[in-house]
Amino acid sequence: MTARAIPCLFQRAGTSRGAFLLAADLPEDPDLRDRVVLSIYGSPDPRQIDGLGGGDTLTSKVAVVAPSARDDADVEYTFGQVGVDVARVFWVGNCGNMASGVGPFAVRRGLVAAQSPTTRVRILNTNTGKVLTAEVAVEGGQVVEEGDVRIAGVPGTGAPILLDFGDCGGAVTGRLLPTGQAQQVEVLPSGRRVRLSIVDAATPFVFVPAADVGMTGTELPAEVDADPALLERLEEVRAFAARALGLVADGEVARDVSPSIPRVVAVSEPVGYALADGTWVPAEEQTVTARQMAMQRPHKTYAVTGTLCTAVAGALPGTVVNEVARPRDGRFHIGHPGGVISARVEVDLGGDEPRVLEASLVRTARALMDGNVLVPATVWPPG
Repeated sequence: MTARAIPCLFQRAGTSRGAFLLAADLPEDPDLRDRVVLSIYGSPDPRQIDGLGGGDTLTSKVAVVAPSARDDADVEYTFGQVGVDVARVFWVGNCGNMASGVGPFAVRRGLVAAQSPTTRVRILNTNTGKVLTAEVAVEGGQVVEEGDVRIAGVPGTGAPILLDFGDCGGAVTGRLLPTGQAQQVEVLPSGRRVRLSIVDAATPFVFVPAADVGMTGTELPAEVDADPALLERLEEVRAFAARALGLVADGEVARDVSPSIPRVVAVSEPVGYALADGTWVPAEEQTVTARQMAMQRPHKTYAVTGTLCTAVAGALPGTVVNEVARPRDGRFHIGHPGGVISARVEVDLGGDEPRVLEASLVRTARALMDGNVLVPATVWPPG
């Protein structure tokens, strides 16, 4: 039986990679849609050898895009984290890196009118209900990809894509500080005492001082991966936060029920460290040093949503991030395993609850393949 061909733009978006698909090209039935997406990526399989996935959570992400009927948005974007070795697609939270590819995709597919030199695309993220804007470089009706912007974790340079998440507070929980506390001290089931801050900006994150989980804060992903006890401590913090957010009734099931939300970050005051290739990252270039986890594995760089949430947390008095942050030049600079990522945030602290006014940063994206991805007829027969 002939495989079904589905139009697909495969992009590197920020430091992530994945398939960008039109909602109209996918089945309406949610279960069948998930089976189609899993087939595209070759999941479940640690190598994803029978699909387009790269055996890594950062290259196993999907963006489903459609025109928006809302007056305040041009397109709607649904983010999916594709399980690598589990047969599930997690349609929760947002991925800012993948969001950086939505604007170029919308221009290429004619979902918005191309305007030179910059096309502004208003994007409703359906996972969070929040609208963000992307400014995409355009020339002669075509997306411009070449430029001189360099982002840590990606070789070469590209054209800038400015993302502004605006008022991104309470993206999932409805509150910037979901527990009502900037910082809390908790004793975890293992008996370990930790300080932590749970902040929901763009996506919920739980921040913990690196020292509280036995880290220096400068570990590279391979070091974290090689330490099962450390991985378990970090997951214990994340599981506690998942329960505090009401995502699970019992932290014991957080890994299975809600493995991607919230995400956990270990932070420390700025510390100089060497990247895997020996490049030195001076403490003077950082506001904080941070290490993020993603789907129970150390992030090789740093998430866009994590960058914005960390920067917002740094602006909130009393958080563990605010305590270690060393402000520099009006921007927030995070030292991570791939280098430094920077954001600009503005938070209004004058009301009953703090409110995010601006949360923006620059990314780049590049189209890798534009054509059809083939889905076996046994998964979704041609019709």
